[in-house]
Amino acid sequence: MSKIVASAAIRGAKAIVKEAEDFLTKAIQEKSADTKIGFPETAFFLPMANALLGAEVKTLNEAVPVLNYAKSLLPQVPKEKLWLPYLGDALDAGIATMLSEEIIMVLRYLYNQEPQADCNGFFTDTILRSLGIQLVDGRMPGFAAILGAAPSNEIAVEIVRQLQERNILIFVGSSSGGRSIIDQLKESGVEMGWDNYIVPYGRDTVSAIYPLNWAIRSAMTFGGLKAGQAKKCLLYTKERVFAFGLALGLVDDYKYATGAGAINMGFPVIADTDIPEIKPSGITTYEALVKEFDYKKIVPRCIEVRGVKVKVSKIPIPVLYGAAFEGERVRREQLYAEFGGKSSQAFELITTKDGAEIEDGKIELIGPDIDQLPEGKKSLPLGVLVEIAGRKMQKEFEPILERQLHRFFNYSMGVMHIGQRDMNWIRISKDAFAKGLRLKHLGIVLHAMIHEEFGAIADKVQVKLFTNEADVQRELVLARKAYEDRDERLSGMTDESVDTFYSCELCQSFAPNHICVITPEKVGLCGAYSWLDTKAAYEISPSGGNRPIPKGECIDSVTGEWASVNAYVSLRSNRTVERFSMYSIVNNPSTSCGCFECILAFVPEANGIMVVHRDFAGMTPCGMTFTTLAGSVGGGIQTPGFLGVGKIYLTSKKFISADGGLKRIIWMPKELKELLGEKLTKRAQEIGVPDLIEKIGDETVATTSEELMPFLEKAGHPALTMPPLI
Repeated sequence: MSKIVASAAIRGAKAIVKEAEDFLTKAIQEKSADTKIGFPETAFFLPMANALLGAEVKTLNEAVPVLNYAKSLLPQVPKEKLWLPYLGDALDAGIATMLSEEIIMVLRYLYNQEPQADCNGFFTDTILRSLGIQLVDGRMPGFAAILGAAPSNEIAVEIVRQLQERNILIFVGSSSGGRSIIDQLKESGVEMGWDNYIVPYGRDTVSAIYPLNWAIRSAMTFGGLKAGQAKKCLLYTKERVFAFGLALGLVDDYKYATGAGAINMGFPVIADTDIPEIKPSGITTYEALVKEFDYKKIVPRCIEVRGVKVKVSKIPIPVLYGAAFEGERVRREQLYAEFGGKSSQAFELITTKDGAEIEDGKIELIGPDIDQLPEGKKSLPLGVLVEIAGRKMQKEFEPILERQLHRFFNYSMGVMHIGQRDMNWIRISKDAFAKGLRLKHLGIVLHAMIHEEFGAIADKVQVKLFTNEADVQRELVLARKAYEDRDERLSGMTDESVDTFYSCELCQSFAPNHICVITPEKVGLCGAYSWLDTKAAYEISPSGGNRPIPKGECIDSVTGEWASVNAYVSLRSNRTVERFSMYSIVNNPSTSCGCFECILAFVPEANGIMVVHRDFAGMTPCGMTFTTLAGSVGGGIQTPGFLGVGKIYLTSKKFISADGGLKRIIWMPKELKELLGEKLTKRAQEIGVPDLIEKIGDETVATTSEELMPFLEKAGHPALTMPPLI
């Protein structure tokens, strides 16, 4: 590392540590040492201090040892005669910087100075977990933290669009010359937010700790690492979290110090100014600090230096295409044309055909296109019929592929898709139309993406788009018959009716010891993968993340234990899990990674199970919030009495059936009750307790076990008279 870089990093670290010390001293003097502090919705206190030091900072006084440790790491600014080509001093300064920045930011929350204008502020545990499936399935292959501002708004937008096109999650913030990239994007009309893969964190460099402590939490959330395992946490981020920093504009001492912190985590920094470079050192995978002046090359250079594996879908349409545009919204003032929703009838259907009936790549538009809309008209009916032929294509794969149409449409910049089947709704923006997007391009997208993602089962794909009212109504009758036939065919599938279960190992990229075993009656805990999904995924990619597990000998049909499942889970969990019960929360339960939609927890006073979903931020009767519970359940470990599950599993006949099933549920958030309302009510009727849902408590009646018990007793909840769970 150049002496210039080391000196700047150490100077910056000293200044940031001093800022933290002054702020903490002021806070203690003004508010008292036992004043509570913390970031919103996290179980990891000050995440960097928790991960690296094992510190559980909950009060101002408890932040003092962390600050003192940061001060102890500060080296002297190197002098010429003492200088050695050694990274340690600058890296120590980087750790001191991150610990101190975290203190500064949590104190800003205490003083209501965060989040800053137009910024997200601290990234909650809920956000991290909700993005889990995108992190592990490759849709989001890496992360960029941009600090500063580009020379022009146009360059700022171009850099961000290049990153979006590669599906990179982009954290934007800091400033350069008094200007932030946040303002450049805002002035250019770029929509920001998690759904668009562009997240503004803050307007100064100190706030860049937010992306860094978001990354360190992944080691404990998904990796199963414990607080204080500093070396393991830093190695985890280097090997599994593909992040990098992009410094635009002047790199000052604060940015050098923050960059040194990022390098500790294995994250390289790329700058657009003439800075000294740091070649491979072993701390990062390749270079640690590089420069690139050509803005057309800067994004590919970032990707190369960090070693991010990206797959850009180059589809011949006139707008950008990628997962980063999936969450884009087309509002009424931006609208050029729409189909379905309240404006017209629309549907989408995938159907299997014989190869002789299909011409691969044929896109037919039957009816007018959007450039033929009469003056003042903005809607048309739309029927989307995708016909697929393939030697490995099966009728039962149709709904799986059909669900992916939502993603494929939404990946087109300027296109918004909602719903499915005959309840879909598509909007096209004025900007997309101006760039030349027409309906036939949507057919091109579907043809290309089905081949790209499902090429192993789809040999031929042709697309028909109907926009004449009579044609749409005629085809809609056939589509609805196909929907009914599917539902009838799938409704009879049970765990007993199949001879093979499937594993889901996608999350092993983050949680190396976790395995999901998915059956017809038990979805993956992320809620995104059903038995049919995993079966199709195996047909598509036999060496991928989903593999068959022949059921073989059943050890215990009540708890759901099979010898073959045990053997498979033991092997694929790196020998950390020996036994695995499919239907029990107390006897050798399934492991959890961190992307679970809900957590089940045993409440001994009520002899029952409470359930909380990740969108609920309040307190629960077990004395913990979702984020606190999640810290005990994830990371691929078995935790009897606790279990991560997908929401829809609550309505399954096999839902913790060994422990009493749905009758054991004694509390759940009101929102979750309403979300699963009809399905829960139907299941309650099937088990002979039609009013069960009314007997289940929620936050409107209880948030503690003391409050919950009288409610359950008055309601006559069946869990109170069931055999003891433990």
